[in-house]
Amino acid sequence: MLSILVLHGPNLNLLGSREPGIYGSKTLVAIDEQLKQEGQRLGVSVLTLQSNHEGALVDAIHSALGQHQGILINAGAYTHTSVALRDAIAAVQIPTVEVHLSNIYSRETFRHHSLIAPVVIGQISGFGANSYQLGLKALVYYLKGVQV
Repeated sequence: MLSILVLHGPNLNLLGSREPGIYGSKTLVAIDEQLKQEGQRLGVSVLTLQSNHEGALVDAIHSALGQHQGILINAGAYTHTSVALRDAIAAVQIPTVEVHLSNIYSRETFRHHSLIAPVVIGQISGFGANSYQLGLKALVYYLKGVQV
């Protein structure tokens, strides 16, 4: 069975109460539960991890080698600043999809550039919590070689 690692970056533990006009009212626990249910429907296992610490996310990416066939990541603010996350994704060469709740390209200018985008297979943003579901489906379809 394919295994997908889902990584949530800084401040995403506050979903549901953090700026709901931008990030929605769904909690991270609810998002994780939906991802696990969708994983079952798709025939994959889903392991989730949230950290506010860049090094913990880098360690999780490194540890994914030999354990997970795909990574779904919402790096949060690290999207725009972390060369370390970018380099970790590039180093492990595990197919990775980047997701964002909000449309990062319609927000502040500094959010328009993703350092990790060049090393992932795709990016989905702007669909709220559905961005995660869409990203998971896209990643699983990619891994299984499904054309839609």
